[in-house]
Amino acid sequence: MTTRRDLLIIAGGAALLSGCRDEPRRAVSVPDVVLAGTREGLVVLGGPHRRGLGRAAVTSADGAAAGALGRDGAGGPTLVRLDPATGELGRPLPLAAGWLPRVISADGANCALTRTAAAARPRTAILVVSGTRQRQYDLSGVVEPDAFTQDATGLFVLEWLPATAPDHYRVRRLDLGTGSLEPLLTRDKSPVPAGAEEEMRGDGRQAVLSPDRQVLYTLYTHQPGHRHTRDLLAGRSGGVHAFVHVLHLAQGWAYCLDLPDPFGLGPAEGHALAVSSDGRRLAIAHAMAGVVLYADTAALAIDATAAVPAVAGSASLAFAPDGRRLLLGAGRTVTALKPGGSRQAAWTVPAPVRGLGVSSDASRIYVGGADEVLWLDAATGDVRGRAPLAGLTDLRHVR
Repeated sequence: MTTRRDLLIIAGGAALLSGCRDEPRRAVSVPDVVLAGTREGLVVLGGPHRRGLGRAAVTSADGAAAGALGRDGAGGPTLVRLDPATGELGRPLPLAAGWLPRVISADGANCALTRTAAAARPRTAILVVSGTRQRQYDLSGVVEPDAFTQDATGLFVLEWLPATAPDHYRVRRLDLGTGSLEPLLTRDKSPVPAGAEEEMRGDGRQAVLSPDRQVLYTLYTHQPGHRHTRDLLAGRSGGVHAFVHVLHLAQGWAYCLDLPDPFGLGPAEGHALAVSSDGRRLAIAHAMAGVVLYADTAALAIDATAAVPAVAGSASLAFAPDGRRLLLGAGRTVTALKPGGSRQAAWTVPAPVRGLGVSSDASRIYVGGADEVLWLDAATGDVRGRAPLAGLTDLRHVR
C-alpha cells in the first residue's frame, strides 16, 4: 500500500544458534506466494503464475489483493485487480488516461486512484472504483488516499497542509456518498472538536492490517512538535518521537499508542512493526537500539519489553502464524524470539535482510536478500531454497 511517507519523499525451543548453512545459489520452485518490491515494481513469486505487476501496482495492507495498470486490445489503459495467491484476475476495467492506483481494499473490490502525485497543488482529483462503478471526487488542496473503511462507504485520506507547501498532514474520512471530508472520531467514538485534529509530521514507516481487517496500525517515527488529540483537548504539550497510529476501519476512530525513547530516534528504517495472527499482540522493534516492545491490542498499552543485539540497518518483523515466535531481521541476522521475548535462535543469512515473512504452516521463513528471495527451515535456519529476483528492494508479503 501507499504509506504515509510517500509525499514527504516526493517533496524532498533451542539454545541460541549462530550461522546458517549457505547453500549454493540456485533457483527452485517457490513453495508459497511471495510479493516483493523491485526497482521495476511489484513482483509475485510462487503460485500459478510469476507476475511482474509494474511500478504503479499496489497491494492491500495484508497482501490479499493487488491492483495494477493494464492495456486493452486497443492499447487503452485498464485497471486490473487480482488475487496474488491464486493468480485469479478480475475483469479489466477501462480507465481514462493518467490514473494511478494508490489504495486497494483487502477484498479487491474497491480501488482509489489519483493522477501523478505532486508536492503542492490547489486541488486533488481522486477516482474511486467500486466493482464496475467509477466516481471522481474533486477536493480542495493536497489529499492522498490511505485506506478504505471496512464497509467501503468511506475512504480515509491524508490531507496535507498547507496546500501551497505541504509539510504536515491530518487523517480524515472522505464520505463516498456525499463527497465531504470529515474528521475522525476519538477512541470513545466521540467527534473530534474543531481545532483538536492531530496534525502529523515525519515518517509513516510501516502499516499493517489486523487479521480481521478492522484495524490499520501505522508506525510513525520522527514527529517534531506532534501533539495528540487527547493532548490538545487537555491543553498538554506534545513532543513524542514515535507512536503507533491505530485507525479503526469499521468504527472510524483513531488513537495513538506512544512509544518510549529511544523509539523515533535514529533512522526510520531501523524500526519495524508486526501484528500477531490472532490480532491480540503488536510487536515494535528498534533494531539499532536493540529493543522490541510488545503491546496488547485491546488495551492499546505496552506490556512487555525484550532486549536483542543492537544492529544497524533496515529492520523487519514477522510473527509466526502459530504464535510461537516473533522473527526479527536486521543486518545479516534473523533472530527468533519466544512469546515472552527471550531469544530462541539466531541465524546468519548471506546478505542484509530486506523483509521477512513466514509460510502459513510456520515451517518456512522467507527473507529478502541481495537480488533474491531465500527461504529457511524454520526449525534449523538452514537455507532450503532461493529464487533470483533482480533489483529486489523489499519482501512485502507471504501468502
